Amino acid sequence: MEEMSSNFIHDIIDEDIANGFSDRIHTRFPPEPNGYLHIGSAKAIWINYQTAKKYNGLFNLRYDDTNPSKEDTEYVDSIYEDLNWLGAAPTGGVYYGSDYFDKCYEFAIKLIKEGKAYVCDLSADEMKEYRGTLTEPGKNSPYRDRSIEENLDLFERMKNGEFPDGSKTLRAKIDMASPNMNMRDPAIYRILRAHHHRQGDKWCIYPLYDYAHPIQDALEGITHSLCSLEFENHRPLYEWVVDNIGFEKKPKQREFARLNVTYTVMSKRYLRYLVENNMVDGWDDPRMPTICGLRRRGYTPASIFDFVSRAGVAKAYSIVDIELLEHCIREELNLSAPRRICVSDPIKVVITNYEEGKVEYFPVSNNPNDPDAGTRDLMFTREIYIDRSDFEEVPPPKFFRMRPDGEVRLMGAYIVKCNEIIKDENGNVVEIHCTADLESGNGMPFDGRKIKGTIHWISAENADKVTLMVYDKLFTIENVADIPEDKTYNDYLNPNSLVKIENALVEKCLATANGGDKFQFVRNGYFCKDTKYENTYNKIVGLKDSFPKK
Repeated sequence: MEEMSSNFIHDIIDEDIANGFSDRIHTRFPPEPNGYLHIGSAKAIWINYQTAKKYNGLFNLRYDDTNPSKEDTEYVDSIYEDLNWLGAAPTGGVYYGSDYFDKCYEFAIKLIKEGKAYVCDLSADEMKEYRGTLTEPGKNSPYRDRSIEENLDLFERMKNGEFPDGSKTLRAKIDMASPNMNMRDPAIYRILRAHHHRQGDKWCIYPLYDYAHPIQDALEGITHSLCSLEFENHRPLYEWVVDNIGFEKKPKQREFARLNVTYTVMSKRYLRYLVENNMVDGWDDPRMPTICGLRRRGYTPASIFDFVSRAGVAKAYSIVDIELLEHCIREELNLSAPRRICVSDPIKVVITNYEEGKVEYFPVSNNPNDPDAGTRDLMFTREIYIDRSDFEEVPPPKFFRMRPDGEVRLMGAYIVKCNEIIKDENGNVVEIHCTADLESGNGMPFDGRKIKGTIHWISAENADKVTLMVYDKLFTIENVADIPEDKTYNDYLNPNSLVKIENALVEKCLATANGGDKFQFVRNGYFCKDTKYENTYNKIVGLKDSFPKK
């Protein structure tokens, strides 16, 4: 993982170090375990991990497990796996927000005793009504002036389960006329009876994120709480919690623009909907923007972080072209992926002047961009297969592949001439008979004639059947934020996001490939052997790069 270049966050940190704010840097990544991480999460991971690394600091993984109704150990395990696969192991340790529940409760008692928090009986709708608007101040809750003793008693009884879910909240007493809506006496505890994946049934009250998160940061010694821009208006509340609880060492919250990608939905709620309604093949469906989906498709940690790095760190909203992500993996695999032959839509070709039972081997490059990759021997026999798209009975202009009475080069081997076409009862071409120029093996003919076309092929004796999964964008709309109000994400699902090609042929040497191994299938694109299904290859990206070069 390359070191992160300087950005406005590092400018802030440099100034903090110069001013004596801290002599060490400690960051964290705080995912809620209510779904799988996605490409947007990768940006937050990269910024926090690389910032800590740059300043020789520490990086924590802390699960924000304060909402038990949506959380699951499946998500806890997947987050840890993804983080380590990305190469961002938590150097500062792994923590759980729920392990701080006792401290959060203790600090809530402190706020009540100091007259800075109160128990409120307003319903959610009533609280919204009392909150006011962006142009009008809110009004005080009728329960705002309860005595400290009454608040302590009610909060204790909330903890003991004496009241129904949602019937009471504990609210911070700040300012109902504040221009920042988040400061208008926000709720910091709610009653919720739900089994917690880690704490079991110990608690029936749970702290809200805006209250729990700054406490967790302060207790862990986090110096810079780096988060996405939607939390910018929450920063005053973050600072209020830290100040009023009285932490000596106070973390700083700073915000950056989240990662938005064309043709991509980042909503975990909607991604879960796709999974639960069997509209995709699980969270790791290669069309999904999840880290595990990208991994299964064949993307690498280096390509993902390269993409995030090129997208940049800024405060302004922007949307990044998904073709940049494709460019990053294509650029990497062009240098590293072994080349192999795959005939996706095979049609048999018989070399009629080639002796039956004869076998020859032609050396072909494993990767022309890698001098150390060497060569392999490609078997040649009387019967071979070519791709159906490489033959035209009535060719269009400038078609230089196989055609009646035309010559074409078999890649790395002989020049052949099409002499006869065999069709079935429906008029479909099922077999092509050719003759080979047996003096032209892997070289131009001696008589000087020029052969313009070269096609790939595979020997019938060197071919195994596989399934190809060819993926396209999951959505048809470039900017999912532009969906009209009367439409939903479902209206823009791409019906052609997956094309399954069965009975494709690949070289037999691929029988030893492991799940996750990546190859360039010559003239087809880059493919990854699937980790879920046997004899299946997922298309990572095509050969053609349309991303503009600068």
